[in-house]
Amino acid sequence: MSKKKPDADNSTEEKIKAAANVVFIKKGFAGTRTRDIAEEAGINLALLNYYFRSKEKLFDIVMMENIQQFLAGMRGVLNDETLSLTAKITAIAENYTNMLKIQPNMPLFILGEIKANPEKLVTNMKVKEIMISSHFYQQLKAALNDKVNPLHFLINIISLAVFPFVASPMLKVIGELKDADFDKMVEERKKMIPVWVDAMLKTH
Repeated sequence: MSKKKPDADNSTEEKIKAAANVVFIKKGFAGTRTRDIAEEAGINLALLNYYFRSKEKLFDIVMMENIQQFLAGMRGVLNDETLSLTAKITAIAENYTNMLKIQPNMPLFILGEIKANPEKLVTNMKVKEIMISSHFYQQLKAALNDKVNPLHFLINIISLAVFPFVASPMLKVIGELKDADFDKMVEERKKMIPVWVDAMLKTH
C-alpha cells in the first residue's frame, strides 16, 4: 500500500502546478518546456519529473482544476433565483470570456479531452450537476415553452463565448487584428452575446 505524501510534498506539487499555470498562459502548451516550469517553480527538473511524468500530464491536471474552479464559481450564479434569465446569460458570457482571456489554452485542452475521453471530461467537470440541474436551465426551458430543446441554446451561448478564442489565430489573420484589437472585440462580445441570445429566444 502506498504511503500518503507528507505536507511538504503536497506543497511542492502545488508550487509546480502554480508555476505550470503561469508558464502555460505565457508560452502556450506547444511553446512550454518542462524545464521552463521547473525554473518558474524554483526546483530542478528531476524533482518535477518525480511528481509529474510529462508536460501533457501536468497540463491536463492544471486545466481540469481550472475548469472545476470556474464551474464551481458559476454554480451560485446559475442557481440564484433572484436573477433573471438575461442576467444569467450575461454572467455566463462575461465569466467565460474573462476565464478564456486568462486561460487561452483551455479550449485546446477541452477539445483534446472531448476527442479522447468525453465521458471522463463530463464526469470530472460535473456539467450535468452544475448546468443541466440548475435553476438557469429550468428558466431556459420555461422561456422556450418546451417547444425547443434548451440544449440548443446552451450550445449557442457557450459557443458564442468560446469559439473566438478557439479560432483566434485565424480571426486575427482574417481581420488583420493585433492582440489589443482582438481583446477589444471579445470585450464587445460580452455585451452583444446576451442581446443575440435574447433575440433567438424571442423567435421561439
